[in-house]
Amino acid sequence: MSPPIRSLRGGEASKHDKFDVIKRRIHNKLVDKLDLNRVGELEGETLRNEIRLVVEHLCDAEDTLLNRSERERLIDEVLDETFGLGPLEFLLKDETICDILINGPKSVFVERRGKMEKTPVEFRDDQHLMQIIDRIVSKVGRRVDETCPMVDARLTDGSRVNAIIRPLALDGACVSIRRFGSKPLRLEDLLNFKAFTPEMVMLLEGAIKARLNIVISGGTGSGKTTLLNTLSSFIPNTDRIITIEDAAELQLQQEHIVRLETRPANIEGKGAITATDLVKNALRMRPERIIIGECRGPETLDMLQAMNTGHEGSMTTTHANTPRDCIARMETMIMMSGFDLPIKAMRQQIASAVDLIIQASRLQGGSRRVTHITEVVGMEQDTVVMQDIYRYEQEGLDETGRARGKFIATGVRPNFMDRLEQAAVRLPASAFRERVMLVD
Repeated sequence: MSPPIRSLRGGEASKHDKFDVIKRRIHNKLVDKLDLNRVGELEGETLRNEIRLVVEHLCDAEDTLLNRSERERLIDEVLDETFGLGPLEFLLKDETICDILINGPKSVFVERRGKMEKTPVEFRDDQHLMQIIDRIVSKVGRRVDETCPMVDARLTDGSRVNAIIRPLALDGACVSIRRFGSKPLRLEDLLNFKAFTPEMVMLLEGAIKARLNIVISGGTGSGKTTLLNTLSSFIPNTDRIITIEDAAELQLQQEHIVRLETRPANIEGKGAITATDLVKNALRMRPERIIIGECRGPETLDMLQAMNTGHEGSMTTTHANTPRDCIARMETMIMMSGFDLPIKAMRQQIASAVDLIIQASRLQGGSRRVTHITEVVGMEQDTVVMQDIYRYEQEGLDETGRARGKFIATGVRPNFMDRLEQAAVRLPASAFRERVMLVD
């Protein structure tokens, strides 16, 4: 499908306006002609093909004066308006796009290969954009209006959507779409992208099979969820896994999975189901592993307690810039629970529950790297003791402006090696020998 014609001048702008008027007229006629009973009997491609024939007949009846390619584009756009997400469909078909950022109806940006760029895609007006937002959020049982002007939702492929509308968004509705794609990245893909090295993968695979508790730490857009998805592939298919998320993003491949999702309050401010509620309920569901998509509040305390009481092998992500910051952030989130715990008691909870912190970072130029694999050793007086097993050191930028650096094995042999051996995981001693493992 050719890209929509946008931001044109003079005669070209007039031609575009005419195209838009024809498209709207045909779309209105299509809505009038649709037999809803017949539509309800069909689904998927069959429905789309049937409706395509109807649109083609409507185009034949119109004196459109469009050439063949314009006619095909008109038909595709009418179908997208009817069954899809309108102008967004063009962007969603481009697998190179990571993020779609809509700043009002006339300003749409995308991130592609780590670079932000403005697109020619536009919505007719704010009302048109609101229709698309309503279509997205209604599919997951949520709503957005003046009484509830912010919403989190997801697309059918698992991509995360956040929308905020007037009166909070002054220049019109704003939508942020973090794309995950229908095909999650595999381990081989991340190795090819040099997100980590084979030695690091061997350690992480062993840690998951030995049921170590893991926290993935990183900033926004650093690839935490992607990494969690990828590492979850090492979980045995026989384990009962319960996932807890604000907006379902995880795409685990195991058979025995229970997926739970939080619920916002209703229009009266009642009925909210928080991550804390779901963690407490999950403990009654005989889980073998609990995976929280992201700890961002008081559920952190319940998660740590679950890790400490027989649910080894649990995993979560959190926002932090370094492993040490990750510990401090967990302390802050425990305080949100309202319990007046001493600092030492909080740190003892963390040191006892968490075995491994994986730090993910988004570097300049858009490349994503696992910059630290850090073991939480225990407590020494009032301090949580940690040691880096592997780390990434940035050395500068290449000629394209992308970060370059090297992966280093620190020479530290993890204290949890006994647990790996008990789980029949054998790692060669050379995996921990101090050296530079890979230069990118």
